[in-house]
Parts: sequence; C-alpha cells; structure tokens
Amino acid sequence: MTVRRDFKEPARCRPDLVIGRDELFTAARDQLTRGGSVLLHGPAGIGKSTVLRALAADYGEAARTVLRCSATESESHLPFLALADLFGLVLDEVSDKLPVAQRTALESALTGRGESTLQRDGLALRLAVLSALRALAAAGPVLLVADDLQWLDSASAELLGFAARRLGDTPVQLLCAVRTEEQEYDRHLRASPPDTLAVRLNPLSRAQVSALLDHRGYSDLPRSTMREIHRTSGGNPLFALELGRALGESPTPPRPGEPLPVPTSLRALVLSRLDMLSDEARRTLLVASAGARPTLALLHAAGRENAEAETAQAAALGLLATEPEGPAVRFAHPLISAALYAEAPAQERRAAHAALSTAASDPIERARNLALATTGTDPEVAARLAEAAALARDRGAPSVAASLGLLAARHTPPDGAPAPDDRRLQAAEDAITAGEVDLARDVAREVLTRATVPAERIRAWEVVIEAAGQSLGEVDAVFPQALADAGDDPRLLALVHYRLAWRKLIVEGDFAEAREEAAHTADLAACGDDRRTELMALSFQASTETLMGHPNAPTTIKRALREPQDPYVACHHNGVGAARFRWLLMSDQLPEARSTITALLREVRRRGMVESEVHFQRFLAETELRSGHCGRALDLARESLRLARDSGIGLGASAMLASLAEASGGDVDRALALAREAAGKAEEDGDQMYVSRALAALGHAQLVAGDAAGAVGSLRRVRELEQGLGITDPARGRWQGDLAEALVRVGEPGEAQDVIDVTREHALRLGRESVLAVLDRAEAMVRAARGDHEAALSRLTSVQDRLAKLGYGLEEARAAFALAMLRTGRPGPTSFDEAARLFRRCRALPWLRQVDAAVAAAVPGTVAVPPQTAPPSDALEGLASMERQVAALVMEGATNREIAARLFISVKTVEATLTRVYRKLGIRSRVDIVRLAAGRHAK
Repeated sequence: MTVRRDFKEPARCRPDLVIGRDELFTAARDQLTRGGSVLLHGPAGIGKSTVLRALAADYGEAARTVLRCSATESESHLPFLALADLFGLVLDEVSDKLPVAQRTALESALTGRGESTLQRDGLALRLAVLSALRALAAAGPVLLVADDLQWLDSASAELLGFAARRLGDTPVQLLCAVRTEEQEYDRHLRASPPDTLAVRLNPLSRAQVSALLDHRGYSDLPRSTMREIHRTSGGNPLFALELGRALGESPTPPRPGEPLPVPTSLRALVLSRLDMLSDEARRTLLVASAGARPTLALLHAAGRENAEAETAQAAALGLLATEPEGPAVRFAHPLISAALYAEAPAQERRAAHAALSTAASDPIERARNLALATTGTDPEVAARLAEAAALARDRGAPSVAASLGLLAARHTPPDGAPAPDDRRLQAAEDAITAGEVDLARDVAREVLTRATVPAERIRAWEVVIEAAGQSLGEVDAVFPQALADAGDDPRLLALVHYRLAWRKLIVEGDFAEAREEAAHTADLAACGDDRRTELMALSFQASTETLMGHPNAPTTIKRALREPQDPYVACHHNGVGAARFRWLLMSDQLPEARSTITALLREVRRRGMVESEVHFQRFLAETELRSGHCGRALDLARESLRLARDSGIGLGASAMLASLAEASGGDVDRALALAREAAGKAEEDGDQMYVSRALAALGHAQLVAGDAAGAVGSLRRVRELEQGLGITDPARGRWQGDLAEALVRVGEPGEAQDVIDVTREHALRLGRESVLAVLDRAEAMVRAARGDHEAALSRLTSVQDRLAKLGYGLEEARAAFALAMLRTGRPGPTSFDEAARLFRRCRALPWLRQVDAAVAAAVPGTVAVPPQTAPPSDALEGLASMERQVAALVMEGATNREIAARLFISVKTVEATLTRVYRKLGIRSRVDIVRLAAGRHAK
C-alpha cells in the first residue's frame, strides 16, 4: 500500500536523471536493499529532495507499504501534522490491532478530536506509533519517506525518533532528507534507526553543473559562462539552474569582467539578512564583492576605515565566513557576493571599482577595476588593460588575458591603434589557449562581419577553424573563403595550408596527403619568413611520418629542432616537443619519453595552455601504461578525461585512453563503455584518425573481458581502416598482438599467423622491438594451438625476458600468464604465482582476476576471489596529495629512488613521506601497501 501525499514522481526525477549523484545514489540504494535506513543531508538547494524522490521511486516497489510526509516551515508549529500525513490513511488498517489506550491516544492525535498532548498521553502515543509500525510490518516491509525533517513539528519528530530507536529487526526502513550546514545532522541521526547511513550531498563539479543545465535546456551557454555559473553557484544545483534561467531570459549577456545577473528569487534567498546591516557595512561588503581577493588591508586602502567592525557584523549575520588563520574576507557563499553586487545601483558599483583601481596592489586587478569604473572609450584605460592582458598571458592565465583583452577592445576608440578588432582577436587567441573555444569562435565571427584587411581576416578564420577542434568537417566552407582572403601572400597562405593539412588527416584520413600538405606549408612559411608556422608545419609533418612509419621521420624531427626555436611551438601539443615524444614512445625509449612529456606538461600548466594540458596528461598516462604502471596510468587517464569533459577538448581521445587504462588497471565494464563512447565521438566528429584508435581500445577491452569473438570483430575493422589510412607502423596502436591472440581463442590460428607475419615485416623494418616481442608471444599461442607446446614454452620464456628488459611491465606479466596457462596441469597451480606477482606489481586488477579464475579452473574445489576493483583509492583517501602519490608508486613496485625521480623530490623526502603513510594506514612496511594494491587487507 502506498499512502498519498501527492508524491507522484515527475518524469525528470527518475533515477537515471539524478545528475552527478551516481555514487551516492548507488550507496543509498544498496543500503536500502540490505534493509537499512538512509538519511540524506546537505544545504538548501543541493538536491536532497530530488535524490529522495528518485530513491523512493526506485526502491519503493520493494515495500508493501510506503508512508510519506513532507514538512514545511509555515506548518512546523502544528502538532502531530507529520504524524497525520504518515498514518492518516492507514489508521483503519492498524487501529484494531492496538491496545485501547494506544488506539485512543493515536486517534485523538491524528484526527484532532480530543486534546491529546505529549505531556498527557506521552507514553501511550509513543507506544502507539511503535505498535502501528510493527502492525504494518507484520503484513510486509514498510518504507517511511520523510522530506525536510528540519521542519517536522516537534511532537511528530519526538514520536518517530522514539519508534525508530526501538524497531530492531522489524522490517521498517526510513528514507529521510534534512537541510543541514556542515555536520549538523547528528541530532537527526540520533533519532534514526541504529543502522542508518548518513549521506551528505556535496556540490556538483563544473562538468556536472554543465550536464544539469544542458538537461534543462540551457545548452547554448558558452563554457566561460558555464564556468562562472559554477563558481557563483558554488556547485549548488538549485542556484545553478536559477542562474542559467536568468541568463537564458536575459536579452544581453554580462560584459567581460562583470558578475552574472542574479535573479530576484536567489537575491531574496541569500540577502534576507542584509537589511540588518548598517549602510556603511553594506558599502564595505560591496567593495569586497567587487574585489577579486578582498582582504582587510585592501578594504582599508579602498577607504573603508571601519572594515574590521563592519566585516565582523556581517560575519555574525552569516554573510561572511570567518578566516582565523588569514586576512582574507570571504563570503559564506559565492552567491551572496554576486547577489550583493547585482543589487547595488550602477553608480555605487563604479565607485567601488574606482576605489579598488588605486587600492589593489596587483596591476592586473587595478586595470580590471579601472575598466569597470569607466564608461565609454578611453585610450589610456584601453592601454592599461592591454598591458594587464599581456601580463596575465605571461603569468600563464590566458583566460584572464582574454577577459582583459575584451575589456581593452571595449574601451578602445574606433580609430585607436591597435584597433579594437586587433585586441578582440588577441583576446580570442587567448581564449583558445585557455580552452574557451565558444567565446573565441563568437569573437572571431563578430570580427569577420566587418574586417576587410586580409591579414585580419585570416587571423579570424584561424580562430574559427581552431575552435572546431576535431570536428573540422563542420567548417569545410571556411577553407575556400580563407584561401581567397589569403590571395598570393605566402605568409597568409601558409596559415591556411597548415589547417588544410590537418583537414586531410582528420576528415579525409589520408596520411600521405596530409604529409605533403604539411611539407608545402613549411616551404610557404619559410618564403614568408614565418618561423612559427614553419616549425608547426615541420612538427606536424614529423608526427605524421612517425605515425605512418615513414623513414624520413627522424630527419624531419631534426629539422624541426633546429634553431631558431619558438617557445610556444616548443611546448604546444602539436609542436616539436610533442612530435619528439611520439617518436621516443614508438621507439621503445620509455624513460626518455616520460621525462620529455613530464617537462612539457609542467610547462603548459605554467602557461595555462588547457588544450595542451589535456593532451599531455593523456600522453603521460599512455607512457605509464606502456611501462606497466597501471594504477598511475589509471589516475592520469581519469584526470585527463575529467579535464576533457570539463573543457570540451579532446574528449574522444581522452575516453579512448581512459578505456585502455580501465581495461588494464580498473573496471572492464567501464573500459567497454568508454571505448564505445570514444568511437561514437570520433564518428560524430568525422575524425577518421581516432575511429581506428577507439575501436582498437574497444577490441582490447573485449579481449580482457573474455569476449574473443567481439575483439576479433572490432580489431578486424581496425586493420581495414589503418590499411586505408596508410598507417604501417604497428607501434601506433599496438593492436595486432591482441587481434592474433583473439583469433587463436576463436579457433583461427591461420589468420592469426597471417596478422603476425605482415606486422612483423613492418616492425623489423622500423626496429620496433617491443612489438616484435608481443608478436612472438602471440605466435607462441599459435604454435600451442597447433600442438607444438615445447616450442611455444621456449618462445614465451624468451619473450618475457625481452619485455622485462624493454620496461614493458604489463606485457611482461601477460607473457608470464600465457606461460603459466601452457604449463597448467604440469608443475601445478604454483605456476601462476609469477604472473600474479607481476600483475600485482603493475596494479593490473582485471588481469589478476583472470589469474584467480585460471587457478580456480586448474585446481578442482578452488574458488576464485577477485580483487576489489578500487581498494587502493579507498585505502589512500585519507592521505595528503604527496602521500597518495608516493603510496601509489609503491603499489606499482617503484623503489624510493625511482619515486624521487618521478616526483622530482629527494629520496629523504620519500622516506619521510612513507613513514607518515605507514602511520596513517596503520601498517608497517611497503609490503603492506602492495597488499592493498592487490585488494587484500594489510596484516
């Protein structure tokens, strides 16, 4: 039976639409399934009611009776109201099962007839509620759903708490939600059953806020605006939705540097306490809201003489958070600052910015405030802003530089020098660097509506093309227009042909044509004396030659490394550093590849080059995966994917690499889902180059999952695609060994041998030693399938040694596993010990599960116990960042010296950090950490 209080579930609250709450939803659902109770808690607007309704809809069918109530503040003074909501419609069902005194007290409380009170009928009422729940539970499980416990009338709260603490094994579960700040849920937890799981709803990430707004129809907001919504809302879904709605309804977006418009509904919610402030305190808070990093010293410098007393008054009202260890003035929630600013008259805002334009110590902050204090054009203000933008660019803050550049353009007179559109295009280029592709594209297209100078138009077209990312097919119409604007100027033509080279590779999937186009671009750039474009073209040519196995690749890399160099090209993800990294990785020079990409990653982070950071994070993950550091690779790949989703850059490539990392060190089901996502994204973008890589990742995940037939299907298609693309270097995707192994498993050793023979020819030509070793491992499986076990065993032993010397830890472990499988039934189950040890060293959890299954199959009566999928992250959750990194590397088998080199710290620091790790985890040695990696508790 379900008792009504109009809790009919709206479609948007189905569990699959509870955005950003997957883990806590699963945890709560599992708790309910086990027969326990759940208390959801968090601040206003965080989504408690949404999750509560979704859980009730998802789990409610398992209960015979569902009792519901939802309290409101205006009704909280009415005694027994919640009790009436819960039991009003089931009173007839339970009343005859209660003792007379209890029945009389309960009926009086629920119907309002008589004058039942807790003081007079306390014990009878308490026992009546407990007896009523037991009577309902005797007929089947009962689920009690209560929202907004903080508004529950005190009488009902007391009665329910009494019953909840005494239910024992009675099949009655509570699913409740309460509004709390920090850890104030304790008193509600004490009034819940002993087995209640308290689940705190935390703020959403930026990507989750973006998904929420997209689901509600606000999908056309620029990423820079989405970032500001996330910052202003503090990740609160209600606040984010209201801000998104206000932006959607606003005819004009906020100007650069200005806060978001705050709707009246949110202003009323967060500013209700402002009326209690003095006028002077309110002005002080306005200056603080206009500043980027307000402090008491800054407020004094801006003319707020009584800042201490006025901020203390605001803190007492809950408008400011106290900062006992620092001078910062921090609002209790970002929305308070935004609403306060939005509420202030324009004249008062300008006055606050004018005060800050002289008070701020940072030149960038002074310039920003000067711009917001100034109306109309002003060449001096524009020049100050342009200087500040250049300073932000040098500091590695391109997003700030873009914002300042747009402000500079707005204050530049039409006949100014540089012209307003020059400054807009510089801002667009900064936005591209920062990953703000939507903003960059919109600015460039605006400039194109009026630009007539060819160089200016080509610069704008470059931004439009760059903003398209991998979806170059969507801007096909741009190229003829850009070529026409370039005329016969070799410098401008080089810029357009460089983009055409990328189009040849991504859209047409023609490596040979792309290489020729890149070489032509380099010649044009040299004629036009454009060294930056020449270097970018040579880097692209070198990367293409490396991927396609062209013999000229080393020579082209040397050409690209000649002086003079360009710092931007040196660290760009399509520059010479990246080209050299690819060549090192494919040439089995893993240590040098790691040091190269680590240095590049550090530099682009310093410069704020978001797109390059996404790619380099993925490259480093790939390097660690090749080295057999599966745990480290998984962490890096997940971070790269998070950054890609957040920025909208390189999503398909990051999903592809994350799939490979999950299949090696994480969750195989997730690996399959990510590979399919990557393939779908590549197909959608028309990216021929990454379709094959995504399918190779899918085939690998299918092989690890035990779906050999599926792996064969996916990898056969990869073979066809790469033949069409002209890719001959097997080190590019390294899928050939997987295909041969899968073919053996499905009973096609002949085709497997053909794959091995063709691939070996190219690997020998290019000197790809690790590929040759993997091919030999696959060939051993072919020989075993044909009955030549001795030759197979001999070859596998050799392969394992070769892979160990090359540093390919996971491939070495796979060879040891294959060797153990061939020996099954001969020396006994201990033949799997070496494979298990190597997989544990790699933190290759999916492969460890395969070893357990193989042992169970080899020894009758043995039960395979798969390792937990993610014990290390759980075990390390309480550690500091450096402690987690050190412990993770220990889990991978790294020595203290290797850890020091990887993290750029001293060996002594590693030793001290490990001592802290041991103490926090309650363990005694490195061995105990390795046991955690294998999913076992430390002894």
